[in-house]
Amino acid sequence: MNAHDPAAQPQKLVDDVQAGPGGAMTDEVGVITGELTVATSLRPDGHAGIAIQYTGADEWYTLTGSPAPLPPGGLTALHHDILARIRHGNGAQAPL
Repeated sequence: MNAHDPAAQPQKLVDDVQAGPGGAMTDEVGVITGELTVATSLRPDGHAGIAIQYTGADEWYTLTGSPAPLPPGGLTALHHDILARIRHGNGAQAPL
């Protein structure tokens, strides 16, 4: 099994994160800040969709740069990288 084998990894990871100064950049509304919820989901094409919302809100936004390619560590590694980027802030985006 490899990082692109859906059976070898989770299909979706969701976590809350406090955005650092400058927040996270979204395609729909620009930068969002504060307490955010991030959902990283495996797509059929082997990439990951990354959605973000204000924690507890109804609306989800696309993190700029999503969908993102999976790194060698798979969806879990990408999700942890996204969380770290958002904690850092500065208009965090998905890795290319």
